Amino acid sequence: EEFVYGEEDFVLQAADWGDPDSAPSRFDQVLLVGWRDRMERGLFRYRLGPLPTRVLPGPMRLVAQLNEQRSAERRPPQPVRSLQDPFDPGAFNFTQLRPAELLFRLRRTGGPGPPPDPLLVAINASPLERGHVLLMPEPARRLPQVLTAPALRGALEAALLSGHPGFRVGFNGLGGGASVNHLHLHGLYLGHPLPLEEAPAEPLGPRLGLLRAGPAPAFLFFAPSPAALEPVSRAVCRAAEHLDGAGLACNVLATRGDPPAGPGGGRGLRVLLWARRPLFGPKAGEPFAVALCELAGLLPLPAEPLYRDITEVQALSAIRQHLLPEPELLHLGGELARLLEN
Repeated sequence: EEFVYGEEDFVLQAADWGDPDSAPSRFDQVLLVGWRDRMERGLFRYRLGPLPTRVLPGPMRLVAQLNEQRSAERRPPQPVRSLQDPFDPGAFNFTQLRPAELLFRLRRTGGPGPPPDPLLVAINASPLERGHVLLMPEPARRLPQVLTAPALRGALEAALLSGHPGFRVGFNGLGGGASVNHLHLHGLYLGHPLPLEEAPAEPLGPRLGLLRAGPAPAFLFFAPSPAALEPVSRAVCRAAEHLDGAGLACNVLATRGDPPAGPGGGRGLRVLLWARRPLFGPKAGEPFAVALCELAGLLPLPAEPLYRDITEVQALSAIRQHLLPEPELLHLGGELARLLEN
């Protein structure tokens, strides 16, 4: 089925965190009804109920969740050897999804600007949270896991179609936690606010800031209105391409939030880009893998003792070993600011 939407469907003011489910949009209703239907029909690898959740003591307010089933029952990540790995038709890819795993196709009509890629919305069979879906350009195109502006823009528009303040979309690049080398983004409902929604960023240029509020510094882009999604999508992808050329992996997260200067202006969509050392294969001794959720401050943990005992200091140590040293990060920020001014 197609979910056809126009600019009038964008929810410019999401529900309040005091009652995040108070005003589900048409998009939320269709997505969650379909998602629950597939759960009842046994199309997931495990049945996802309420997850034990706690906020770790400390200034970062990291959110830990226990999800033992995902760790035990998810499909093993596809081996990745380099940032330039091509699409491999012999490996698992999304042309192999069962038809019942597809929920609908997102397609926009009307303005603003040229429409983004239509995106297929499918269940993630190993969900992190309720409503965890994949957002994919047509799988038959066999695109590798390299972010494109039309796909990103479609995902950002999906974020504005939701009335829930915690519906977020994100992307894990090759070497940055991607488990399938076939172009896809993630969408999911997270039930907690995160500091990176409102903390002020250091300005690096007219369209770029450096946000230090979360467990990992991120480059911050901001879309104050739907009309800004197209230039922001292009800017994020130009920056991600620059990282790839520098031998760095990336992760992206989009969340509703305040302008880069912090609370006081109208809320819009914050898009965060993390630059990191690429990692190919599991790293021995790591308490958890580090991808977009962990960089944002959400820790899906695989075992009860780790969930019970982990401290903020231990979690930050595990995350930050993947990051760039401060001088390298600041130099990269200068390069990106100059790139985006041209």
